[in-house]
Amino acid sequence: MSNWPLLSVLIWLPILGGALILAVRDAQTARWASMLVAVLTFVASLAVYSGYDPGIDALQFVEQRAWIPAFDIGYNLGVDGIAIALVLLTTLIGVLVLVGAWGVIDKRVNQYVAAFLILEGVTIGIFTATDALLFYVFFEAMLIPMFLIIGVWGGPRRIYAALKFFLYTFLGSVLMLVALVYLYLKGGSFQLADLYQLQLSGREQTWIFFAFLIAFAVKVPMFPVHTWLPDAHVEAPTAGSVILAAIALKIGGYGFLRFNLPIVPDASSEWAWLVIALSLVAIIYVGLVALVQDDMKKLIAYSSIAHMGFVTLGTFIALWLVRDAGNPDAARLGLQGAMVQMVSHGFVSGAMFSCVGVLYDRLHTRRIADYGGVANVMPWFAAFAMLFFMANAGLPGTSGFVGEFMVILASFQWHPLVSLAAATTLITAAGYSLWLYKRLFFGEVGNAHVAGMKDINGREWLVLGVFAVGVLALGVYPKPLTDLMEPSIAKLAMQIASSKLL
Repeated sequence: MSNWPLLSVLIWLPILGGALILAVRDAQTARWASMLVAVLTFVASLAVYSGYDPGIDALQFVEQRAWIPAFDIGYNLGVDGIAIALVLLTTLIGVLVLVGAWGVIDKRVNQYVAAFLILEGVTIGIFTATDALLFYVFFEAMLIPMFLIIGVWGGPRRIYAALKFFLYTFLGSVLMLVALVYLYLKGGSFQLADLYQLQLSGREQTWIFFAFLIAFAVKVPMFPVHTWLPDAHVEAPTAGSVILAAIALKIGGYGFLRFNLPIVPDASSEWAWLVIALSLVAIIYVGLVALVQDDMKKLIAYSSIAHMGFVTLGTFIALWLVRDAGNPDAARLGLQGAMVQMVSHGFVSGAMFSCVGVLYDRLHTRRIADYGGVANVMPWFAAFAMLFFMANAGLPGTSGFVGEFMVILASFQWHPLVSLAAATTLITAAGYSLWLYKRLFFGEVGNAHVAGMKDINGREWLVLGVFAVGVLALGVYPKPLTDLMEPSIAKLAMQIASSKLL
């Protein structure tokens, strides 16, 4: 099995499958074909996971083929513990979004499901590429299907939201391309392994650091380049919001781990204070902004920005811990916390946007004030939603607690005030999550439309049930995930501890 090009299968099966489904005119046939492709892709990711040896830190399932030999650009793929965790998350969410969208979209169904499959394939390409230019190609390619999902099947302001999403991400990634070309001219290679060995002056590292920072900060998104996300979520269809929150935002955090930290560790350490400060602003200020929203999707979008602040906080607090404090164990804890938070956020945010979709499909409004007393008519749905809202508030026993606690614990070992500031999320997240739940589900039935709502059907049971299993499994027993990533995290901690100054 290990001799099979499984990573190429993971990338090209959904891309080619999506391209072929474009020719399918019958909506139901297109749905079933897309589901078959998504399930096969998930099965292939399980084959990669089963053949992966978590005891070693080297890249596995490596594929190397010449692509543009004149510039030493290769079609090179490989996975470590960090990448494989995100690949598994991507393929699972890929199945769930198609199940969740089943029958909801009736306009251009073949194009809709094809866009999701192609988006899944290029996202897996981002997580598995070991050539920097190949990474960039996939990084840019994902803009196209996401732009179409928002712009074609979105809400009334979908064109504005899609253009804003595209421009923010594209302009940020242009700076990344400039940095990659500069690194190639210095070292003569686009291979990440070669870039990790390249020595640069302090000034060079600083410019490259900021080029990467802007590109990936837009993806996370970090304050203050976060304003595209609420608009994109509000206008995107439910499945688009799920894939955007659960998968697309993780690309920014992954980029920091793959590019900023190991390529320019000295500049990353020097400017870590800036990223940590912006992360704390996202955790505290953006969390307060979520409190005053009257649109469900917008509230959850702002809460996503706040929770993703823990990813960047854990990532860059690790630099201080390993380089200034000489505490590699705490640094690994911060990096592990950042990764666990990324996976957890994929489940929690995906589940919460799915809950919004359940309500919107019945009442066709996202205004919180239009609901009330939903638990009286949809008790099973209210039970699922309670779990997800509690996880969003960081309740122990759910996945929302684990990653944030690890990051807070790591930051405490650098400075208690940093951990105290980050821990305020336990108050703000509980505030906006539980207040939202109260207004939606408790009290008397809000109006006649709410009174006529039906409880979740079998398809919705399946989607919410899988999300619930993920939230609880990761919350109660995160060890399989942390064990999977530990050798790769330890290797990264060693890389950032070494100076690359020329």
